[in-house]
Amino acid sequence: QVQLVESGGGLVQAGGSLRLSCAVSGRTFSIYAMGWFRQAPGKEREFVGAINWSDSNTFYADSVKGRFTISRNNAENTVRLQMNSLKPEDTAIYYCARVSRPWYSGRWYDTDSYDYWGQGTQVTVSS
Repeated sequence: QVQLVESGGGLVQAGGSLRLSCAVSGRTFSIYAMGWFRQAPGKEREFVGAINWSDSNTFYADSVKGRFTISRNNAENTVRLQMNSLKPEDTAIYYCARVSRPWYSGRWYDTDSYDYWGQGTQVTVSS
């Protein structure tokens, strides 16, 4: 069974930074792309960004492009989300997720592309 555990959330002022981490169990982490999503109260879960299995390409939602950066460390089975220039509208629960197929490259923005999810970590940005 694959488990994903997020950490690093918290309260930060607008303009500040946070770094989220996602630790993934299992020995085949390196062949799976990973994604980050977020869900604000009363809203649907939305795509934030993704990193492919080879770490050569990353993909971001327009709303975070230029402010957020995704990275992965295959030796440590972790994926990180560096968030800079945070805005109050970034307030949400942030989830990491693993795509359902190895070596998959495709519909990053679609929650149906992912089969394992973490429990989420709260990020609150005050104005």
